[in-house]
Amino acid sequence: MPKVHVLLTKRELDHQRLPGKVVLVLDVLFATTSIVAALAHGAKEVVPLPNGPAALANAEARAPSSYILSGELNTETLPGFCHPTPLALMRENISNRTVLYCTTNGTVALHKSAAADHVYAAALINGRAVVERVTRAHGDETVLIVCSGSADNFNLEDFYGAGHLVALVRELGAGRYDFTDAALAAGLLYERGDAMECLTRARVGRMMLERDLEDEIRFAAQKDCFTVVPKLVGDALRPV
Repeated sequence: MPKVHVLLTKRELDHQRLPGKVVLVLDVLFATTSIVAALAHGAKEVVPLPNGPAALANAEARAPSSYILSGELNTETLPGFCHPTPLALMRENISNRTVLYCTTNGTVALHKSAAADHVYAAALINGRAVVERVTRAHGDETVLIVCSGSADNFNLEDFYGAGHLVALVRELGAGRYDFTDAALAAGLLYERGDAMECLTRARVGRMMLERDLEDEIRFAAQKDCFTVVPKLVGDALRPV
């Protein structure tokens, strides 16, 4: 019976044997939420990059009109880059363009997951679509739900998001999966918690509130409102 396991931070990926597994990466505030939003609003693809220099190097080989740069380091938007939160990114001219995207945690987690057989970007806003895809296409493979965390620290909002995915696997998986204790714990938090409360009480959420970004948090707290399923194909996330 395939397992569903939750990794509390991206650091735990260092100890996993990824070949043969399906990885769902979560960075609810905000990387994976922004990736889903960008693809849902017409971006051609999102290339997750580990840092600003890597994004700039990637851009050198592209026509200037074909891409936009978006990214942050330690919550500060990089000079010359678009703000990387979902609503801000959706206000940019992203239609049919490549988004070169780098963040402190989420895109790093995606890079660290690349050795898995299948890697998806998941968030609250597309959870059902991702789990429908995974249970239909990869029903006999172990699923690792990866909480990106923050600088290798545990993040409440990602763990809540993991619980949302666990609940959906339980609903859609037809009893085919065995859930580890970490997955069960995430599911219990989700059953007893409220999305907006978890996101605003979390450390990153409190920091966003101090910057008057409540609208971005409310966007990220929505559930299952997009059907986009971003999958890592080569070096880019594209809808499947």
